[in-house]
Amino acid sequence: MPVFNVFARVLFAFSLVFLVPLGWAWSEDHERYRYVWEGAGALTAITGWVLWLISRKHTRELQAKDGFLLVNLVWLILPAFAAIPLMFTVPDITWTRAYFEAMSALTATGATALSGLDHLPVSVNVWRCFLQLVGGLGIMLLVVAVLPMLGLGGYQLYKAETPGPMKDAKFTPRISETARGLWGVYFGFSAACLLAYRWAGMSWADAFMHMCTTMGLGGFSSHDASIGHFDSAAVEIVASVFMALAGINFLRYFIVIRSRSLMPLVRDREIFTYVLVLVASIGLVTILLIGHDVYEHPLDALRSSTFHVLSLATTTGYASTDYALWPVFAPVLLMFLGCFVSCAGSTGGGIKMVRMVLLVKQARRELVRIIHPRVVNPVTLGGQTLPVSVLTATFGFMLIYGAVTMFLTMVMMLTGMDIVTAFSSVVATVNNIGPGLGAVGPASNYGVLSEFQIAVLSLAMLLGRLELLSVLVLFTGAFWRK
Repeated sequence: MPVFNVFARVLFAFSLVFLVPLGWAWSEDHERYRYVWEGAGALTAITGWVLWLISRKHTRELQAKDGFLLVNLVWLILPAFAAIPLMFTVPDITWTRAYFEAMSALTATGATALSGLDHLPVSVNVWRCFLQLVGGLGIMLLVVAVLPMLGLGGYQLYKAETPGPMKDAKFTPRISETARGLWGVYFGFSAACLLAYRWAGMSWADAFMHMCTTMGLGGFSSHDASIGHFDSAAVEIVASVFMALAGINFLRYFIVIRSRSLMPLVRDREIFTYVLVLVASIGLVTILLIGHDVYEHPLDALRSSTFHVLSLATTTGYASTDYALWPVFAPVLLMFLGCFVSCAGSTGGGIKMVRMVLLVKQARRELVRIIHPRVVNPVTLGGQTLPVSVLTATFGFMLIYGAVTMFLTMVMMLTGMDIVTAFSSVVATVNNIGPGLGAVGPASNYGVLSEFQIAVLSLAMLLGRLELLSVLVLFTGAFWRK
């Protein structure tokens, strides 16, 4: 019951998010759409209020198990409420596809099953994009910032929701202060991104929507052609800069502001590796495009390479051209980068760069131990020796990550899907990348898939957003034993 009491408050808070598309609907002077947003928001608020009435006498400090259960409830049920207005505003959409779209938005995946985006009401596209801004850093971080003021603990929620293996790190005495600081940094960058897009030539509506999906690293667009619709170098430069910034751990920005020094960024091994991999990948893809005469001018190759490497590596998923037509190595490399490049604590998905750094360090350690069995060579990060528990958790995550990816790929192939589409669609959704290859490549979307395939990939997005373990722990007997 305490979990439902908190969830009721989350629902009530989420009902306020419907005010954003409602404002755009009023500006469009579309009476029918105003009723849709008002009704969906009211239904969400009433559901939260009723649930609170039922559970209001059952309040206590949340335990670790409560945190995991609450996070899963939020990410399973909020997309259902977010999908309601889509059912009444998008022509010929089914419930499965509406839920898929809402899940993709809140998990900042960017995989869409919709076409004809240019002809949708502005309020609908605003809704899709704004959900990515809300979901990008994690709805629960906002809850963590608010719940302590209501007398409810938030640290367990922070541990269950925060991406990356370094969940126990606290940067302020109170976890709520950290959460509020993160959101402050997040919205500060968002405001700068909005103004930059406007400067690059976008309308205020397009600038707002693409700001939401850039900072959330979600990649939704108000146009079927994505960023390619604008055919603008300035727009691509703005997108590239803010995608790169959003792919870095926001906790580091918070520490930089508090310490008034750039050294926390400069000395961070994960960020150093993140920049190194991005620069090397951009150079490699640029050389490949020039060598295969994909572009007439080297600067055009550099521009397209930079934009798409940053877009896919940070799991945003924007496209300005059909990169699936490039030499086959390039699109496969882009998908591979999306699996691990984003930093822990960023709005990106995937394995996270810090885990790859730890795996490489551990592999190097084992190679040294083969030659020198008695050598003392601990795995360190940031000058500190990592405990065995962190390494064990990393190995466990990677094992489950591989198993889940293979299992879901086999399920998709069982439905008759070809191997390229099956594997890339699972990789793209588990890692919250968005576009895949084959039938779900950048020139197409997930609307070509069946209802069952769409449902499977909705689950994949949930698993990826909560980094697998937070979901799968619910299916263990130990979780439910007292």
